[in-house]
Amino acid sequence: MDGIHDLGGMQGFGPVVVEADEPTFHLQWQAKAFALMVATQVVMRSHNTDEYRHSIERMNPAHYLRADYYERVLTGTATLLVEKGVLSAEELEVAAGGSFALAGPIAADPMLALTPQPEPRFAVGDCVRVLPIHPAGHVRAPQFCRGHEGLVLHRAPRFRFPDTSAHAGPHRKEHTYHVEFAAADLWPGEGAANDTVVVDLWDSYLEGVRA
Repeated sequence: MDGIHDLGGMQGFGPVVVEADEPTFHLQWQAKAFALMVATQVVMRSHNTDEYRHSIERMNPAHYLRADYYERVLTGTATLLVEKGVLSAEELEVAAGGSFALAGPIAADPMLALTPQPEPRFAVGDCVRVLPIHPAGHVRAPQFCRGHEGLVLHRAPRFRFPDTSAHAGPHRKEHTYHVEFAAADLWPGEGAANDTVVVDLWDSYLEGVRA
């Protein structure tokens, strides 16, 4: 979904502060939150990775920006456990000893209505354009390349389409492509005349460009 979670990153949040010799976990609860996330996905299989990512995207933006990494992990996992009926919101609050902020509801996503193509539509050397989409749900096409034209460098094996699996939809697989873009087209005036950027994109994100 569009916003601060965009796959391509966003500017304006300042430099990344790197802590020297940073431990994996600063506090014990962080290790427990991470273990809970792994257990619910790998052992219980209550949800998939794309659903988990989207649960974090659905956090209130102010909460998301205040929270550290492991609080986001805990919020996303707890949200899915409630949504999947593993436990109730009331049981969660009793265990937490008070109110517990969950992520917002899942929005309808028009990408769910797309029909997957049985055969690859593009070949190496084809010019393609990324659709200027702005779906309300989960999306793995970075905003910086949407609406721009690129060149197919490689056709990768079919892979699970995250836009549907993130919404508990069908685990369909789509053809994927490595698409090369001229950096000067993506960011005009930034002095990157000879630079290129390669983005991995699913078939549903692309349309052909006639020569």
